[in-house]
Formats: sequence, structure tokens, C-alpha cells
Amino acid sequence: MTTPPHRTPQTPRHLLGIGIGPFNLSLAALAHPLTGLDTAFYEQRPGFDWHPGLLIDGATLQVPFLADLVTLADPTNPWTFLNYLKTRDRLFPFYFAERFHIQRAEYDAYCRWVSSNLPTLHFSHQVDAVRWNHRTKTFEVDYTRLAHDGSAQALGRTHAHNIVLGVGTEPHIPENLQPLVATHGVPVIHAADYLRYRTTFLTARHITVVGAGQSGAEVFLDLLRHRPIGQEHIHWIARTEAFAPMEYSKLGLEHFTPDYTRYFHALAEPVRDRLVSAQWQLHKGIDSDTIAAIHDELYRRTLHGGWPDATLTPGVRLHTATRTTGPRIELHLEHIQQNIRTTLTTDAVVLATGYRERPLGRILAGLDPHLDRDNSGRPRIDDQFRMILHPTVTGSVYVQNAELHTHGVGTPDLGLAAWRSATILNTLTGKEPYPLPRRTAFTSFGLQEPQQNQHLDGIPAARQPTDLTPLIDQR
Repeated sequence: MTTPPHRTPQTPRHLLGIGIGPFNLSLAALAHPLTGLDTAFYEQRPGFDWHPGLLIDGATLQVPFLADLVTLADPTNPWTFLNYLKTRDRLFPFYFAERFHIQRAEYDAYCRWVSSNLPTLHFSHQVDAVRWNHRTKTFEVDYTRLAHDGSAQALGRTHAHNIVLGVGTEPHIPENLQPLVATHGVPVIHAADYLRYRTTFLTARHITVVGAGQSGAEVFLDLLRHRPIGQEHIHWIARTEAFAPMEYSKLGLEHFTPDYTRYFHALAEPVRDRLVSAQWQLHKGIDSDTIAAIHDELYRRTLHGGWPDATLTPGVRLHTATRTTGPRIELHLEHIQQNIRTTLTTDAVVLATGYRERPLGRILAGLDPHLDRDNSGRPRIDDQFRMILHPTVTGSVYVQNAELHTHGVGTPDLGLAAWRSATILNTLTGKEPYPLPRRTAFTSFGLQEPQQNQHLDGIPAARQPTDLTPLIDQR
């Protein structure tokens, strides 16, 4: 049992998680066997919900099934994907299927299985504010308990020695297109809502997909497969100069190892910022199987002569979009290399324009005076995934998937979830419940290995966390 017995509502927890996506779910799963560690995780949604609008039939994860919530830190943990299959009597079918990359819908079902069995998860709990109480040396967390329809039911307050933020990302809609998306009756949606509106979009006379990442490719392929041959009427446009494959060579994948994360963290801030934008193809390209499937489908439609009515044009910037007379939409485009502007009239638009880190300002407003920020105003985060706070704050605020600027391209990658969660738990407990490998890549990314707990851009490394060992042992 994870939660210690005989606790009262006033008893501070060792760790309170805000948000329950895959990353905090990983942390909760790895914390569960640590008897005596008092944790709780709050999520405003009524249940676990992972990109429901993109669980397209046949779409697979871009990481192997071993990148589940726990395996890469503890393959004996009861919450592995393989154990999930065992509880469903599906081990042998999975064995014969010989699938290294599972479908997204199956990963979502696996996460739902874990979330339904962990007692430390509290859904329909919206965290409103976090403050540091200097008298009690704890974080005060105000929350609202929600009804299933999202209305407020009750207010509450809890306390914790440490916080972990895992609020995830949100769909990004370019500013110039936001008014059109907000207009009632105009069929312009973000890809995150694709399945919700899929039936309507399939009946549209002409459809435009914007964005050349994995989501855009999957939406384009699904639409293509379900439109009549010769009457596809689909445009796929993107700002990138090509519909480029994701870097998936074995040495290229070593950018998603703890070794590279440590190397990246030790770099100077301007170097890190340059690398993040330059390494887009490591995590924003299209996997080669999806590219092949798109080409196969296009080729299949030429077998009896003619070409499909599908236009794929990279290198195009979408400046604005307006509603024309009637229900149609006019897109104002510019081809970057040709320096040519034109318009495209369409009936429906899917914006596969990616995601951005969810703003933390509302939740962390009470901690703002204690936060140490970099030259761009972003929170500084140490090599143990803790925000660097004023020394008078003796608790720690850990972050998950909000440290791209300090930890690099592996930040949103599911393959590093278990390692990061284990790192947080090792640091939190002052023990090593999850021994982690010292080396994970054949590549040596620098001429000098980064040192643990080093200075960050001239700022001293964060103080060591309060030792929770006595607190845990007392339980």
C-alpha cells in the first residue's frame, strides 16, 4: 500500500503530483511499490485521457513497447505493458504478432488500466494555486473538486513537502488562425479534435491539411484512404521544405538517452536554444512507415490510369484564412522558395500545427517570487528535474515535460519517462530504490563528461532536497 496508514487531512504528503498524463502516471506507478512514501496525484479531467482525437485506427507509437510507464527503470514492476497483456490473456497473441511498435489505442488502453488500479490518483481535482508556507516548511495546494460535467463541487487544501508538475502540453493554433477556429460553424479544427469531427470532414467536398509532422501525415492518410478514387479533393500543405522522415537511425536515436540529456543540460543556454530549433527532425518528422503507407495509397490509386486528386505541397506558409460567401474558407498562401502568393479555397481545414507546453503561470503564481529564471524568463531546472528556487524554500518542485529548454529533445519522449520518474524518486527519497545505468549510449557527445549537480550557467546548483528518509521510515 503506497499511502501510509493513519494520516490526517493536515498531514503533509511527501509528494503531490499536478496533472495525470503518461509522465506523472509513470511516476505514480514507480512510486506505488515504495511502501511508506505518501504520494497523491491530482487531475482536473474525470479520467485518464491521452490524445483521444488522434487514436486513429492503425496509428502506432513512435517508440517501442518497452517505452511503457516503468520497464526501462524496473522491468519487474507490476505495471509493465507485458503484465497488462498478461492480465488480458493476450501475451501469446502479442508474441506471435511480432510487434515492436504498438498502436496508440492500445497504449491508451494500457495507461487506462494502470490509472484505474492506482489508489493515489485523484481525478476531477483541479489545482488552483500553489504557495510555500515558510512556517510549516510545506507547499500549500488549493484545489477544486469537480463534478463529472466540470462544475465546481467543493474547495479543498492539502499540503506537501514536494510538488511535481506534469500538466503536459496543449494544442497550438497560430495566432492568425485563432479567430477562424473560434467562429461557430466554420469547419476549422486542430488535429487534436480530428476523430471527434472525422465523419463531418469525410463528407466535405474539399479538405486541406496543414502541417508536416506525424499528426498531419496520419490525418492525411486516414482521409485519403476513405475518399473515393479520383474524387479525393485533398490538399496537404506544410511550412517545412519537405515532407521529411523522422531521424530513426540507431545512433540518431541515442539523442533520446539519459547520456544525451545530461550532455545537453550542461551546455550554455544560447547553445541549447540553437539546438532545440535545429533538431526538429529528431522528433517532428514523419516516421518512415507512415510515409511509405501514404505513397502506397497514392500509387494504388493510379493502377487504372490517372492520378489521385491529392496535392502535397511543402514549403508553403499559411498567412491568413477568411470565410468566403457561404461555408467555404479561403486560405492565403505563400510559397517560401518561389516567393509566390496565391489563395486556396477549401471546405474544411485540419490544423496539424503541433503542441506547446501548457502555461504554468496560473498554478505557480504564488511561487513566482521564489523562482530563478534564465535570460529568456524561463524557470531554471537542475539536472534532477527540480526548479531552482530561493534557498529559503526547502521543498522541491519537479517538472515533467516542461524542461525542453534545459533538457532537450528527449523531454516529451515516452522512452525517457521511466528514467526521469526514477531519477525524481531517487532524489526525493535520498535512497536509490531504482538503480539507474551510468551509461546508455555508444556516442560520446562531448569531449568532457558532464558532472552531476553542476553549476547552471553560472548559477549554483539547487540545494539538496530535504532528506525524507526519516519521514518515510517513521511510517
